[in-house]
Amino acid sequence: MEHGTTPIRVRFAPSPTGALHVGSVRTTLFNWLYAKKNGGTFVLRIDDTDEVRSSEQSLEQILRSFDWLGIRWDEGPDVGGPYGPYRQSERLDLYAEELRKLLAAGKAYPCFCSLEQLRAEREAQRAVGQSPRYSGRCRHLSDVERNRLIVDGGKPAYRFRWPDNSEVTVVHDVIRGDVTFEGEQDDFVIFKGNGMPLYHFASVVDDAKMNITHIIRADEHLSNTPNQIRLFEALGYTVPTFAHVPMILAPDRSKLSKRHGATSVEEFKEGGYLPQAIVNYLLLLGWSPGENRELFDVNEAVEVFSLERVNKNAAVYDVKKLEWMNGKYIRDLPFETLWAYLFPLVEASDIRIPADVLTSVKPIVEAVRERANTMFEIVDGMGYFFAPVATYDEKGFAKYFTQPAVVERLRTAAKRLQEVEPFGIAETEVAYRGLIDEWGIKGGELIHPTRLALSGRTVGPGLFDIMALLGKDRTVERLLRAADVIEQRTTIE
Repeated sequence: MEHGTTPIRVRFAPSPTGALHVGSVRTTLFNWLYAKKNGGTFVLRIDDTDEVRSSEQSLEQILRSFDWLGIRWDEGPDVGGPYGPYRQSERLDLYAEELRKLLAAGKAYPCFCSLEQLRAEREAQRAVGQSPRYSGRCRHLSDVERNRLIVDGGKPAYRFRWPDNSEVTVVHDVIRGDVTFEGEQDDFVIFKGNGMPLYHFASVVDDAKMNITHIIRADEHLSNTPNQIRLFEALGYTVPTFAHVPMILAPDRSKLSKRHGATSVEEFKEGGYLPQAIVNYLLLLGWSPGENRELFDVNEAVEVFSLERVNKNAAVYDVKKLEWMNGKYIRDLPFETLWAYLFPLVEASDIRIPADVLTSVKPIVEAVRERANTMFEIVDGMGYFFAPVATYDEKGFAKYFTQPAVVERLRTAAKRLQEVEPFGIAETEVAYRGLIDEWGIKGGELIHPTRLALSGRTVGPGLFDIMALLGKDRTVERLLRAADVIEQRTTIE
């Protein structure tokens, strides 16, 4: 589909100065969806003009995170495209040429003000209750004065000359409607003295040269938009359509930060979350498909996505909702898909799976994942199937192992289970229900101590599933060992 007569092109332009934030992932998703819905092109462009903070390590981490999430672009630094290069550090000659055009047209000028002079200006303005702004000290320097300053060793920055009598700028925003910025604006810096372009300038030039039709980005950039619109106009470019996505706030409605938990893709991955769950959760964080659904595949969303359905208000991050959603994906994914994510975590854990029991891994994972909300909960829940129980949950011990006759019950249960053949879920349950009826006790009085004896825990898969997965010998052995441990502790105490 085309936007007017121009094919739709959108972009995401992260700075490689840190890990990929979940807010950036959501913005990327909205760009990707909009491009796919309209038969357009999604571009990844790297804003690496900050020489001090940008790093190859951060760039690799960003690309790795996107790859893990399954988000791909049509053009970018790793796949190329007709408008490359796609790293701003490799486009400096282009920015310099566009700067020369503005200087020749009188729409930009060199500024020789030192940081000390600018700081003194701002302090003087604050002292009389004015908003800090550039005074225009260098705006009207003559060519002779400028040349003299350069001869004296001055290395000017360059400022955009804000158009005279242009005190109102209207941003036509798809999500927010028309947003009006009133008041005379600063002559803002577009090039630093070291020859590096600033964000406003490089971004505008790239968006124009790459034929970006829609700029979909976080609403923290809304205040930058008047400056960018004026740059588009001054350079003779068509102004793209803007859509500013609301912020993601923490549960207390403050800015989302590390103190609220994981905020980067790497942290969520390391925390045992699945990429499908993260994408699903972020997709619905501030956008509604117009139907009452919680689980929504990103490819399904392509069919119904529109910027008009993006909320204007900030979205509130809820880690409990994400955990619930992650648990749903853990339970619903095909085993082979789940195991591909799980296997590296198992390998990095203390679990050692003997070669002769590899066939039992699948039923163990199937049993454990029914109660898990993260991948690490699965790994943690698998441990006692591959190693003897070393300790028992202390609260569980106090609650279930101190019951009257518990030692006798565990030993009798072990003896009864020794006779069960075949040793399956149904058969072990019949044996246990028989004991419960014979003793005239509540089911929990035998089931809870048995679970603790077999797993060292008070929660987990169904008890008879655990028995069947452990097998007769290990089940009987653990019941007898627990009885011995209880007896020993009771004697000592």
